[in-house]
Amino acid sequence: MLREPKRVRALASALVLALGLWVAGGASADLRGVVNVNTASSEELQLLPGIGESRAQAIVAARKKNGGFQSVDDLMQVKGIGPSALERLRPHLAVKGKTTARVE
Repeated sequence: MLREPKRVRALASALVLALGLWVAGGASADLRGVVNVNTASSEELQLLPGIGESRAQAIVAARKKNGGFQSVDDLMQVKGIGPSALERLRPHLAVKGKTTARVE
């Protein structure tokens, strides 16, 4: 009888994970515009595919520490953003101008 609650918890966890991946995938597919990494709020940064609350806060902290990003490539200094993540994000990033990103 003890095994049944474990199965239910495992199934619930799997469903939550699947729902999160589905929502994240849908949001990134419908993202229009760019996010200026030098002026965007944490919430605006979270519009980017694969950027959650902690990574958005890390971007803001790196921006404050270093006085801003000179190029999109400077995001590689942020823990968790490697070459493949940067290439996935690149079409949605800017270092100048307004943040125009929106999810449609």
